[in-house]
Amino acid sequence: MITHLTTRDAWLAARQTGVYTTPSLRSEGFIHCSRPDQIVKVANAFYAGQSGLVLLVIDPSRLTGELKWEPPVHPAPGRAPVTDDLFPHLYGPLNLDAVTSVLDFPPDETGLFHLPPSLITGY
Repeated sequence: MITHLTTRDAWLAARQTGVYTTPSLRSEGFIHCSRPDQIVKVANAFYAGQSGLVLLVIDPSRLTGELKWEPPVHPAPGRAPVTDDLFPHLYGPLNLDAVTSVLDFPPDETGLFHLPPSLITGY
């Protein structure tokens, strides 16, 4: 399984239109995804303290777009990369039937994220 972090509003809009895309698909050519063991580092590096987020849990075997495992796209100059690990990048829109569950992903009282229990046991 892989995950994608998004806003609840973006996911609800995708369900209404039947297609999920991101600004990165237009600007970089792919949708950023993560393995469950990567998502907390990504969320804490880029989304600390942000509310209204959900994790899309995705079955890679159901994807219609091409999935490539690649080095992370480095953040803006002056910021260190999250990791040197390879990340799943989806080249194309996310077909909604590949999403197996949608998990609320709130930060804790300090603004940091933690892996939902269902992903700890399911990974």
